[in-house]
Amino acid sequence: MEYFCYHRDRLGSLALREELQEEHWSYMDRYAKGLIARGPTFADDGETPTGSVHIVDLPAASDARAFAFDEPTYQAGAYRDVLLRRWRNVLGRTMWDAPGGRGGGSRYLVLGLGQGPAADLAPPPGQDELIAYGPLLSDDGGTWLGTAVLLGAPDPEAARAVLTADRYADIEVHDWEPGGRR
Repeated sequence: MEYFCYHRDRLGSLALREELQEEHWSYMDRYAKGLIARGPTFADDGETPTGSVHIVDLPAASDARAFAFDEPTYQAGAYRDVLLRRWRNVLGRTMWDAPGGRGGGSRYLVLGLGQGPAADLAPPPGQDELIAYGPLLSDDGGTWLGTAVLLGAPDPEAARAVLTADRYADIEVHDWEPGGRR
């Protein structure tokens, strides 16, 4: 089962994150086989970290909760909250297999928090810059709760446009960059 995990930074936690970076990476190395995508998000200045995205394939919900909440930076108090949802890998690949790989350019996390009937279950046509795309789902996988996308785009507005705006209670767009050692 695939899971989307977004740890959002606590204000003023940058020094703690930097101190624990190697512990964080070593922890993630234990999950390397199941990682679909990973990397930090940043504030509008493009430099200040605001969170950490991990999309991972794990055997069960209990494994996903352990993945999210046993993470050393979370345990140390660097994050203010965690969004953990079932997710479906619509593109069927990892970020390392995506066209353009880990190259440069502007990249974004687009997080659509759903309302009403499911939307955007399939990626829009002609989106060559998609890195990861899939619905956010309830724990049992039966209810659509939104959509999470990682993509390259010229600017945040173009990134936001990948989702159908009126089908979401909110759409967040975060600067993102591929992370980790791989």
